[in-house]
Amino acid sequence: MANDNLKLTFLSHDRPPRCAPDPAYPHGRALDLSKGSKESCAVALPYPAECCGAWLIVCQMCSQHYVVTTAGRIDDPRSVRLPCEADRAQPWRGR
Repeated sequence: MANDNLKLTFLSHDRPPRCAPDPAYPHGRALDLSKGSKESCAVALPYPAECCGAWLIVCQMCSQHYVVTTAGRIDDPRSVRLPCEADRAQPWRGR
C-alpha cells in the first residue's frame, strides 16, 4: 500500500493515552475518508503510533492536507484511503 505521492509526518503530543482502546478494533483501523470518490489514494501508517499525536498526510501531487489522530493504542489507524483531488464532482467537497 506504499504511495510515493503521500508524505507522512508524525506530530507528537509527547504523552501516553488517557483512555482504554476501543475493543472493536483489536488490530487497528482502516480509515476510508474517500467518501465514495471514484479515484483515491491509500497509505499505510506506522502502527501503532509511538504516543498520542497526529499524522499529517500531504499529497505531493495536489497539495491536499489531511490530519489523522492517534493515541499510541491498538485501535490506532493502520491505513488511510483519501479522495483524489482530480475527482471534484463530490458534493461533500464544498466547492
